[in-house]
Amino acid sequence: MTRDRFPTARLLALLVPVALLGGALVSQYVGKLYPCELCWFQRYPHAAAIVLAALAFVAPGRTAQRLLVALAGVAILVSGLIGVFHAGVEYHWWQGFTECTSTMTGPVTLDSIMKAPIVRCDVAQWRLGGISLAGFNAVFSIAGAIAIFWTMRGKRS
Repeated sequence: MTRDRFPTARLLALLVPVALLGGALVSQYVGKLYPCELCWFQRYPHAAAIVLAALAFVAPGRTAQRLLVALAGVAILVSGLIGVFHAGVEYHWWQGFTECTSTMTGPVTLDSIMKAPIVRCDVAQWRLGGISLAGFNAVFSIAGAIAIFWTMRGKRS
């Protein structure tokens, strides 16, 4: 008898991007690690995955729920692949699209432009064991997507 593992896949599809996007926001607002352009690109698929996974809890019908979870898994995987690209830019394995961005908010004045922090995409602001935040996002996002797809292959009703 095959156990239905879809509820686990659906929960993973919600918790993985919530944890990773939450970690990114904590590192930004508490740790003062301002995101570069490639950091932002990694966040968008996680935000989409949260919406898709949340909809999978309320969608009518098992087929619609499975589709939403699968799409959330794809979005998480996309964020991980962007993380691989970003980590490669940080390690100077290849050239990125841009070298720096700014996180300026509010009205644009000369003073606000001069005070806005410049955040380079090719320089990791933080590393643990030689792995940057982009590298950790790549590892956890790709592993999370694999776990979601693996658990979805269980019993269908």
